[in-house]
Amino acid sequence: MFLPLGFTIYYHEPVMPFIVSIAACLVIGKIMAGKEPENKAIYAKDGFVIVALAWIMMALFGALPFVLSREIPNFVDAFFESASGFTTTGSTIVQDVEILSHGILLWRGFSHWIGGMGILVFVLTFLPNNSQAFYLLSSETTGPQVGKLVSKLKVTARILYGIYTGMTLILIILLYLGKMPLFDAIVHGFSTAGTGGFGVKNASIAFYNSAYIDYVISVGMLLFAINFNLFYFILLGKIIFVLRNEEVKWYLAFVSLATIIIALNISSTFSGQSFRYAFFQVTTIISTTGFATTDFNLWPALSKLILILLMFSGGCAGSTAGGIKVSRIAMLFKSAFQSIKKMISPRMVQTLKFENTQVKRTIIQDVQAYMMVYILVFIVGLSLISLDGFNFETNFTAIASCISNVGPVLGEIGPYGNLNGYSYFSKLVLSFIMLAGRLEIFPMLILFLPHTWKKSY
Repeated sequence: MFLPLGFTIYYHEPVMPFIVSIAACLVIGKIMAGKEPENKAIYAKDGFVIVALAWIMMALFGALPFVLSREIPNFVDAFFESASGFTTTGSTIVQDVEILSHGILLWRGFSHWIGGMGILVFVLTFLPNNSQAFYLLSSETTGPQVGKLVSKLKVTARILYGIYTGMTLILIILLYLGKMPLFDAIVHGFSTAGTGGFGVKNASIAFYNSAYIDYVISVGMLLFAINFNLFYFILLGKIIFVLRNEEVKWYLAFVSLATIIIALNISSTFSGQSFRYAFFQVTTIISTTGFATTDFNLWPALSKLILILLMFSGGCAGSTAGGIKVSRIAMLFKSAFQSIKKMISPRMVQTLKFENTQVKRTIIQDVQAYMMVYILVFIVGLSLISLDGFNFETNFTAIASCISNVGPVLGEIGPYGNLNGYSYFSKLVLSFIMLAGRLEIFPMLILFLPHTWKKSY
């Protein structure tokens, strides 16, 4: 919170909301860290619980500046905004973003940047124990499996954050060179890097009406939704690893195909500019960022359907993007195709390969289990918020947007709208859905299992 506090001082805005919030974090943090546990070993169950509780606590304390500044006076609304920020969802209850102070606007965008790479991934850079780091990293990092770049996970975390920071700075500079005001460039740089979507204008990126800015942010969103391990290989000069990466091939194929179809579908609406608008909206949705340059709620049904499908897809594993992840979808496609071939030739011996490596049966089972739980959480969440009276399209895309951490909603709300019309109960449900989606569901659900809280020896 010191960074937005600095901007608050620079713009001569009230500083007490951030000072009190910082003090509260320090005092409560000191109390919680007062007694060291006898057993400091962290196992799989501990990793899930630590990650889930840490993200809930971050959302709770992240809501303090909103409430104390009275810019979002209701704590449920503030918690929703904070959870949306850290989970990089970008859904908002703020009806007029432009009346918010510079400190609060920066806090919203910076929360995307913190949550994008992972709150605890940053903490891992200081943990001395590599075994502790593994279970925390595996519980927070997105994707079906976790790998490390070097022998020590804390060094891996430092490398990832170094790449993340460098790419963010380059993006901010490019936006500033495109005549975007420096403050706006910083906030949008944080939001783009974290694939979040919070901005400083009610009209989002459409406010700037610049093809240069649209393409810079589009390419930025496209890159930040790629596995960060690949950027490390690029720095090492191992371009061949990137070119052979199967998940990136699937990802770019999704982007290319969706952009072409939508550009053709909306060509009559945007004469000569259909590719620009199609490419931006495809990248902003598949990367789960959620910016907007046009009201795509008014687009033809085919284009809207493709965007909804991209919501579920999301970006690559190990990126800042949300969604199911391209790698899981690719594995499910291959598994389904393999099952069909097995029906035709029952005696055929087949092995499922992904990234030129045989995929273990346990990984396929984990992916299938994830999809089953994903669908159940989606159905339960949709049923609960349907009590509020919005139409089906609105409720369906609200849940899809929150569980995939995308942001925009179709139907009665639209991409430029906000979710303030939902009840406090629905906002809490949507907050839980956002947190569950960012942590890939299981860490949040494990909190509700009685076995989780039984002492293990």
